Amino acid sequence: MIYISCCRTVESVLPYEYTAFDFCSEKTMKRPSENLGQVLFGERIEPSPYKFEFKKPAMCQKVCTRTYNNNPSDKAKLDFLKKGMLLNYQHHWIVDNMPVTWCYDVEDGQKFCNPGFPIGCYVTEAGQPKDACVVNSNFNEKDTFYIFNHVDITIHYHIVEHEQLGARLVAAKIEPKSYENLKHDSPDCSGGPKFLKNKQTGAFEIPYTYSVSFVVNKNIRWASRWDYILESMPHTNIQWFSIMNSLVIVLFLSGMVAMIMLRTLHKDIARYNQMDSVVSSFCDAQEEFGWKLVHGDVFRPPRKGMLLSVFLGSGTQIFIMTFVTLFFACLGFLSPANRGALMTCAVVLWVLLGTPAGYVAARLYKSFGGEKWKTNVLLTAFLCPGVVFADFFVMNLILWGEGSSAAMPFGTLVAILALWFCISVPLTFIGAYFGFKKAAIEHPVRTNQIPRQIPEQSFYTRPFPGIIMGGILPFGCIFIQLFFILNSIWSHQMYYMFGFLFLVFIILVITCSEATILLCYFHLCAEDYHWQWRSFLTSGFTAVYFLVYAIHYFFSKLQITGLASTILYFGYTMIMALIFFLFTGTIGFFACFWFVTKIYSVVKVD
Repeated sequence: MIYISCCRTVESVLPYEYTAFDFCSEKTMKRPSENLGQVLFGERIEPSPYKFEFKKPAMCQKVCTRTYNNNPSDKAKLDFLKKGMLLNYQHHWIVDNMPVTWCYDVEDGQKFCNPGFPIGCYVTEAGQPKDACVVNSNFNEKDTFYIFNHVDITIHYHIVEHEQLGARLVAAKIEPKSYENLKHDSPDCSGGPKFLKNKQTGAFEIPYTYSVSFVVNKNIRWASRWDYILESMPHTNIQWFSIMNSLVIVLFLSGMVAMIMLRTLHKDIARYNQMDSVVSSFCDAQEEFGWKLVHGDVFRPPRKGMLLSVFLGSGTQIFIMTFVTLFFACLGFLSPANRGALMTCAVVLWVLLGTPAGYVAARLYKSFGGEKWKTNVLLTAFLCPGVVFADFFVMNLILWGEGSSAAMPFGTLVAILALWFCISVPLTFIGAYFGFKKAAIEHPVRTNQIPRQIPEQSFYTRPFPGIIMGGILPFGCIFIQLFFILNSIWSHQMYYMFGFLFLVFIILVITCSEATILLCYFHLCAEDYHWQWRSFLTSGFTAVYFLVYAIHYFFSKLQITGLASTILYFGYTMIMALIFFLFTGTIGFFACFWFVTKIYSVVKVD
């Protein structure tokens, strides 16, 4: 049995259901249920009318014939089909949970297997074939659409010995073709290609047919049947070398930063402690210098401590969610074969991790001297999730307006709101209760009543230049993986290298921490003790570089056209940038908080 997913294209963000293009449909069978991740990504799976039995080949079987007359309804259907071919929309079929692939030759004698095949193609008015029209020299009529109304399906299987199953499917490949089929009642898959003139008028018929063949393949094991798809993904070899190169560079830089920090701090602490232990008449006259000067102000509550604590609570929630999701993905639980599992896991974890968010926000807000605990817990529960949901809701309205299959049904929206209000919010309140109930964080040094005046800073120790410099190194270790992640989202390519992604995640955490600690140390040495917001924004600025890269990716790599698709791309990119900002900013703050607490706890302060 073949199942059909939605039709997608790299030239538009809008996926459409299979039936939106008026193809042959199956009305007797129920649609399979989809999980939350599939609904969020717009994967609508439905049974297809293309039926066959195992080891029973079929030749040129008729599916149905679509007839279009001159009435407005049929004209609208035909125009939408033309639009789909013009934008290179592609079918996505599934057999035995395997994507049906269209394999064709590319440069250097290699073969590329695409988990989708085009619904048709277009030859321009200048006679230039677009997209799949280049595969057939007979597609040469100017200003003409060619419809792939026939498919040759080849099922590869191997015999299983000593088991009851008998045989297992290891690959499903397809070759789209176009036939005129003059005998619509008994098609023979002959004649020239089926074409539709752009300005054609009058009645028009499209007969849909298919053929099925079976091939024994002893070389592919059932456990590795996805390999031929994954190995043909573009730039796979480049990814391996690039990731290893980035790993070596980042580890080298991290080692250098760690060595400089340990060596410099060791000398500073030894000097300060030696100065305090010398009994001399000049001891009282000895003037302190460096980061020890600001020991009475370094733990002074920051401005806008309420907002910072809320950001840190949400960032902690995102950090734990990302770590657990990637960990499960590395174990193979969230592979591409489990459709929608990755997004479902992430959403469920986010809902269940409301307690750490509330606890961290409340604990830090109390240490900042805040007393408006009700406002704090409400902002933690609603501010960042509310911004994300509002953006997502506007994007969903656009999808509704365009009739896309990615539009979330109203019932699913209500279910997500129920998860948020009925589970996440109460858990956030519980976490905040325990956070406020616990004693405030004790700092190793006392805070002076009168704030110390900060001396005039040099250019590189001023806030803005430091924040800009702080995000460069973390972004440098992720931008290669970022390219493949964006490809998987917008170019509909499968992402499966979760082991490397988890490794990059660990490197990102280490790099954000070390870069923030290094800049924090320089600012403290310059007697600038406003480190709380600066540490958050320094590593959080990586999200700005991510946003710039996403804009560059849009204009240089994608072929997206249309206002709705452009708005959707940047709307969803803003959600990802906000989540990444909270994630990286939280890493930087806690790394700097640990560093500051550590160095001031080992220094003798009078």
